[in-house]
Amino acid sequence: MSWRPQYRSSKFRNVYGKVASREHCFDGIPITKNVHDNHFCAVNARFLAIVTESAGGGSFLVIPLEQTGRIEPNYPKVCGHQGNVLDIKWNPFIENIIASCSEDTSVRIWEIPEGGLKRNMTEAVLELYGHSRRVGLVEWHPTTNNILFSAGYDYKVLIWNLDIGEPVKMIDCHTDVILCMSFNTDGSLLATTCKDKKLRVVEPRSGRVLQEASCKNHRVNRVVFLGSTKRLLTTGVSRWNTRQIALWDQEDLSMPLIEEEIDGLSGLLFPFYDADTHMLYLAGKGDGNIRYYEIGSEKPYLSYLMEFRSPAPQKGLGVMPKHGLDVSACEVFRFYKLITLKGLIEPISMIVPRRSETYQEDIYPMTPGTEPALTPDEWLSGVNRDPILMSLKEGYKKTSKIVFKAPVREKKSVVVNGIDLLENVPPRTENEV
Repeated sequence: MSWRPQYRSSKFRNVYGKVASREHCFDGIPITKNVHDNHFCAVNARFLAIVTESAGGGSFLVIPLEQTGRIEPNYPKVCGHQGNVLDIKWNPFIENIIASCSEDTSVRIWEIPEGGLKRNMTEAVLELYGHSRRVGLVEWHPTTNNILFSAGYDYKVLIWNLDIGEPVKMIDCHTDVILCMSFNTDGSLLATTCKDKKLRVVEPRSGRVLQEASCKNHRVNRVVFLGSTKRLLTTGVSRWNTRQIALWDQEDLSMPLIEEEIDGLSGLLFPFYDADTHMLYLAGKGDGNIRYYEIGSEKPYLSYLMEFRSPAPQKGLGVMPKHGLDVSACEVFRFYKLITLKGLIEPISMIVPRRSETYQEDIYPMTPGTEPALTPDEWLSGVNRDPILMSLKEGYKKTSKIVFKAPVREKKSVVVNGIDLLENVPPRTENEV
């Protein structure tokens, strides 16, 4: 696709990737060697969290962003899990709350103190038990405070209301391990990819499957909702074992709108979509490059822009939320790249080259902010609301006033949809390593 001459004007045609200088990287980090296909990294405007290699149990580091350079070997960790940590995600509305999930079947919520950790943290503010197998994915709801989704190797997606510390819904439509979850803008739809080679669009509150695609020619791995365009993008593997991407209409998954072959490499392709600039970034696990495209509403839908190249392979990538970017440098996206061989986390800024020093309104439209639009009870009762938008021009550093209060509860059986989740364990499959 990249060889085709592109005669189209775009303000993002010359976007380039700029790697932070060595003193602004995070060095000396024992990045996990786990082969699970996740990013093992989460970032927000205050902290960087990385899953680390650890003996006996699972741990991750939380480093304040300004604390760059070499990290001491005995730097304090979050280390309460009994098994390897498989995924971590920051709460989008409370900047010091992070969720983690692990091979020990639990999901845990941690509260990071002001200024970062001074000693190892072993006590989570909330421990959530509902899965009967290891838990591979966690996702926060994009518009509702304290609603968390977790997907386990028991093929179930649980929806947790953290106000009460309980699972309130269970999505039980998958027949194999769930690989990826993505929400649309207001969080009323959930798209999932699964090892059973199916792409599904689910109504999360009822668990109803609205659309399902059986991907015979395109084995789906990752899916991302393209903002409010009612489109989905998946990355996967073609029947010839080449990496490809496919674009879908969320109302009709019978056929992809387009399928585009990328290359013949074997690493998983991670898609990242920026709804404000309509740019799609594709980064291959084990590659050093990041390709980027612009997504349009008419054919050919995808326009190749350029490629950021680097000799160091990435294990995963964290992405800075919009309100943490440097608008004075015309930065429109920032990756935190995990380079396992060097124990290095390297920030990569995607920059629109502009001469003017003033705020560039055309590349920074109003963007989802740090205020939730809904309470858990409102969302669970069926209300949908678009995210509350903020301008990045002034006051975009303002901190959220919300504080996390953990409910007090004792351990007991977990019953959702009339099924005790801890009693009903599915049989093991050959997919479970």
